[in-house]
Amino acid sequence: MDKSIIKKIILENQQRIPGLEIVKRNYSPEPAANYIFTGQRRAGKTFFIFSLIQEMLKKGISIETVLYINFEDERLIGLDVSGLDSIIESYRELFSHTPVLFFDEIQNIGDWQKFARRMADNDYRIYITGSNSEMLSSEMASTLGARFMVMEIETLTFTEFLLFHGFQPDANIEFSPSRFEVIRLFEQYFAEGGFPELIKFTQKREYLSNLFQKVFLGDIIARYQVRNPAALRILIKKLAESTMDEVSFNRMRNIIISTGLQVGTATIIEYLKHLEDAFLISSLSNFMAKISSRESKKKYYFRDNGLLSLFLIDPNSFLLETLVFNTLRKKYGDQLFYLRNGFEVDFFIPGETLMQVCFGFSEQSTRKREISALLKANEKYPVKNMIIVTFNNEESILEDNLTIEVVPAWKWILRGFN
Repeated sequence: MDKSIIKKIILENQQRIPGLEIVKRNYSPEPAANYIFTGQRRAGKTFFIFSLIQEMLKKGISIETVLYINFEDERLIGLDVSGLDSIIESYRELFSHTPVLFFDEIQNIGDWQKFARRMADNDYRIYITGSNSEMLSSEMASTLGARFMVMEIETLTFTEFLLFHGFQPDANIEFSPSRFEVIRLFEQYFAEGGFPELIKFTQKREYLSNLFQKVFLGDIIARYQVRNPAALRILIKKLAESTMDEVSFNRMRNIIISTGLQVGTATIIEYLKHLEDAFLISSLSNFMAKISSRESKKKYYFRDNGLLSLFLIDPNSFLLETLVFNTLRKKYGDQLFYLRNGFEVDFFIPGETLMQVCFGFSEQSTRKREISALLKANEKYPVKNMIIVTFNNEESILEDNLTIEVVPAWKWILRGFN
């Protein structure tokens, strides 16, 4: 790799980054740690490390100490792991400082892990981003030792979405006249999702469609050398349409076969893993299922409402449950489940919360079904809170001396689920 190109890239980034307008995200890395920031494509990892650089500059660190490289820069095509040392050498020929390293989308460089470990061993501060959940794997932890902490950067939470629109909600927002602006922005967030770049586009759906086709789907097909992209497309569409349902590997296989494509169960399992590795979807297990079937039957949710909306004609119920799932997932991780065995509860946090999600809560049959399921579940798995999250209904229900709170999603989120 020509060092003059690398030097040009280093200097360009040093000139550009300090002047960028950046909204601070709700993440707080340890100041003395090396980090791997991972997560969805276009979720804001790059601008997050730009914000870290700007924070360092505010503390008096010179921009000359910043070595930022984005490995998706087309001028670096062909760079391999041996070229990583050329980057350090190029910097050394420009400056006498020990640089702080910011390596963006480093998964594009094969075998980068040993280089990163060597840099950390030699007392470099190093921040890495990547869009592949393999960067969270135990194998990766083994290669890098204890030299890096891992933080996932996700699409915007609702509170971050408000901040990106210049709105700072206060503690009493639900009683304030400004709540109407919050509700308006929530409806936008609900339908469009939380990709930060989306805010500056007027053609929202076109942006999301392009993001899915070229960034998610194209990247998954290329990265994993998918041999049957038509089957993968149908799988993604059917997962969207099955958002609120439990699905099995065999069911997905049979649906795809019914379209005339031949695919095996092993391939379905492989494709689902690819989708999870790319942070397009996440799965949820039935707490009441036998261990043997917890993996083979699950619910699958898209990681962002905007992408999910591309596949649905009447999406509101799907979007609401997906939004609630992702809000809970960020807080509870693998301690979040659903319940299904004669009754069904959408979300269960053992010992803490039973939760139903219901877009509209006015019909008597709907009320009876949701309340009955919560009460049955609470008999078996007693919890502190029973909640029904709706789009705009709100009340408090007293049943069998137990309280069930019915709350609109925007208010539920702003009460602390971010």
